[in-house]
Amino acid sequence: MGDEELGSSSRAIDSSNVGFQLLRKCGWKEGTGLGASEQGRLEPLQTHVKKNKRGLGAEKIKEKKKLPEDPTSKENLQSKKKQMSVSKRIKKMQQEEEQMKEKEFERAFFREFWPDNV
Repeated sequence: MGDEELGSSSRAIDSSNVGFQLLRKCGWKEGTGLGASEQGRLEPLQTHVKKNKRGLGAEKIKEKKKLPEDPTSKENLQSKKKQMSVSKRIKKMQQEEEQMKEKEFERAFFREFWPDNV
């Protein structure tokens, strides 16, 4: 693929272009800038293929500064991961326990008011 196929050329558009014709109909003259006082750009914007999900005006991502590796920090990360997985299991068990209590309450409620159905 060449630059022209990707749209990365910055040459002026010719008079057969639809955009060129629309600008002319709106009062634009070739060689002048856009705007009330003709202060706009004279050359087209340089284009490039965008391969990320950041906004059009976003600057390139700056690389994060890497801190020197500390063997204890790896151990801390591993222990934090273990704690998180344990806490997730505990939360899940607590939720299951609450659900069981609610079901038992419903059963007791129905037994009290409708003993024949249970």
